Amino acid sequence: MSALFEPLTLRGVTFPNRVWMAPMCQYSADETGENVGAPNDWHRQHLVARAIGGAGLIITEATAVNADGRISPADLGLWNDAQERSFTDIVSRIEQFGSVAGIQLAHAGRKASTTAPWKGGTSIPADQPSGWETLAPSAVAFGDHAIPRSATAVDIAAIVSDFRASAERALRAGFKVVEIHAAHGYLVHQFLSAASNTRTDEYGGDFIGRTRLLVEIVDAVREVWPAELPLFVRVSATDWLDDETPGLDAPTWTADQTVALVQLLQDHDVDLIDVSTGGNGRAHIPLGPGYQVPFAARIQSETTVPAAAVGLITEPKQAEDIVSSGEATAVLLARELLRDPYWPRRAARELGVDIEPVVAPQYARAY
Repeated sequence: MSALFEPLTLRGVTFPNRVWMAPMCQYSADETGENVGAPNDWHRQHLVARAIGGAGLIITEATAVNADGRISPADLGLWNDAQERSFTDIVSRIEQFGSVAGIQLAHAGRKASTTAPWKGGTSIPADQPSGWETLAPSAVAFGDHAIPRSATAVDIAAIVSDFRASAERALRAGFKVVEIHAAHGYLVHQFLSAASNTRTDEYGGDFIGRTRLLVEIVDAVREVWPAELPLFVRVSATDWLDDETPGLDAPTWTADQTVALVQLLQDHDVDLIDVSTGGNGRAHIPLGPGYQVPFAARIQSETTVPAAAVGLITEPKQAEDIVSSGEATAVLLARELLRDPYWPRRAARELGVDIEPVVAPQYARAY
């Protein structure tokens, strides 16, 4: 029996295996008109193909809870009826092939209002037709991006409300998992890290202050997300920044703080931590196969919340060993699933497993 292909049940949802698709922005939504921010044919093909390929969970890309929370004008959103209707169709198609459909809800904060990566990923000024004013915990820019406006108490309350409203829409669209994006230097991560949060009010300063926004979002989402459905949180376990980083005069977000955060979230009905790293500054990251797995392993061993690992997981035996050793409860594949949508089925063959669900009948002759 393969640990990687053993079903996993969280609350009332059973995942057919532990090979999951990580959220990956496609920067392909309509930028204007009545379908702005809604998933389209590209997203449908992209997501459903990975369900046919055998991934046990398909998580959509970072989906903004309001228009200003998009990374780029071409990002997905879930704040209106048209977006909700488009997601409903995609969810049903994902489930048709036996995968669980999940959505990552996000706000980009100071990293919003940018062009797509293949257009340079540069900041779009607020006075341009396609740009807008960005919001952050403090008026501290990300690199050469525009300086954001420091969020007021009213702004923060509205953001919490927007996460709740998007979760309600996700439920109506049929998603079985909702993930709160608190990683990669986006808004919630910006509040967590003293490298980007210089506030002195209740949402800044010490660890409790800097984690307050995430806790409030988790609680608000849980109010509307049914008890039988899982709630995930994606974190960057470390900023990969240190005291020698130019311009840095405060402690940054570290692995120790991440463990403390997850210990805090244990009492807020979070079911799994999706563990990534980085994104909140120009850092040197020591890349290598499975380089983020040790951070997931710490959460597995030092908290009661399961963790999923992501980051340069490319080979079936590598993924099998991560799960079978207990370093992570599941693995999330990103770029590898862009290269090979059928990676889960290839991995099953290499590991000698009869994958469930059964392949679509149109493809059965290949198996």
